[in-house]
Amino acid sequence: MGCKRQTRWRNLIGSFEAQSRKIAERTADGIMDRRTFVKAGCIGSASLLIQGMDPMMRADTAPPAAPAVELHGLPDYKPSPLGMPGLFPGRVVEIRDQNAIERNRVSQLAVRRLLEQAMKELTGESSPRDAWAKFIEPKDVVGIKINPSGAPACCSSPEIVREIIAAVRSLGVPPQNIVVYDRYSYEIDIGGYQVLLPTEVRIVGIQDAFTSAVVGYEPNVYCDANFFGEWETRSYMASIVAHEVTKIVNVPTMKDHSASGVTGALKNLAYGTFNNVARTHRAPHSFTNPLIGMMCTVEPLRSKAVLHVMDGMRQVWHGGPLTQVQDFIEQPGILMVATDPVAMDTIELEAIEKRRREHGAPSLWQHDASSITPDTNVFFHDATKNLFFRQPGHVAEAGKLGLGVADLKQIDHRRL
Repeated sequence: MGCKRQTRWRNLIGSFEAQSRKIAERTADGIMDRRTFVKAGCIGSASLLIQGMDPMMRADTAPPAAPAVELHGLPDYKPSPLGMPGLFPGRVVEIRDQNAIERNRVSQLAVRRLLEQAMKELTGESSPRDAWAKFIEPKDVVGIKINPSGAPACCSSPEIVREIIAAVRSLGVPPQNIVVYDRYSYEIDIGGYQVLLPTEVRIVGIQDAFTSAVVGYEPNVYCDANFFGEWETRSYMASIVAHEVTKIVNVPTMKDHSASGVTGALKNLAYGTFNNVARTHRAPHSFTNPLIGMMCTVEPLRSKAVLHVMDGMRQVWHGGPLTQVQDFIEQPGILMVATDPVAMDTIELEAIEKRRREHGAPSLWQHDASSITPDTNVFFHDATKNLFFRQPGHVAEAGKLGLGVADLKQIDHRRL
């Protein structure tokens, strides 16, 4: 019975590969029309989904060699001085108030106070409006990149997003020029952002989970690499980032991540802007390092991401990014702001490592074959287990790419 099932899978994968060859023949001259682009994305996603059902690699086997990564940004795009690492390299402002979240409810007034204080400290300005004016102009189309992954237990707090919207509007940006966005529509739906944010702003999910894999993406801006022998080797940038928004305010959450170690400012931008990224990890191995940082260097993403506001109202120290298990979700009431995503993620990484040590959990850096499990239920409930060999080194690697400061001794970490 098992052999017959494997044969059916091989036949199905073979049919996708046959379609892929036809598409390849049509695009041999390097030009892909829109219909072919869409078809290629759908077939590639389906093929990856099917192949992803293969058993995981043995945890004690050596990982595949890291492939070359080819980056294609928007041609002739002029980099902005506001782009990463931004106006204040190495500076991270952290402010906390444990009373900002009580019984899992975030206080709007407390968040307003925290964000205003943090923005003034970051910029040196005496008023919140002047602080925001360092990054946003009235003519801008402002994208607010949320992280709804993990909703409802831990996602970008609507209360923080509302304060960012209010600050942007105070500068004269009309509400129709404010776009709250993420990759997946269904995760935005789970988070309830449509009913929790002002109705005048736009809320955009770039794609559904398993359909329209390339609709909404720019075919000429991409990262190309073959990690595990997948058919579709390209990840395309969202069109809304490539062409529509002029500035991005990034709103990551404080969470560990089963593949990348942490999911902070860098990963929220990279994997929330490019499609076809799940292919970079196949249990137990992951190539989130160095791809996360490399994606953040691609223009115009690098230039448009001018500010990062990390939501640490809740903090996940195990089971991220999707856990709903309250044993691993704390409520420290933290908020951080920075223009440097590497410095911000370095601080986040240290904070989560500290919590794991205090709870007796293994380090995010640990690569122990005995800790790997293919059972997600085990992973979600046992802090000694993981699905992948995590790659927290992607943060420091992004620093080497010029995206920010990864050395704790050189980071200007201001605690208020």
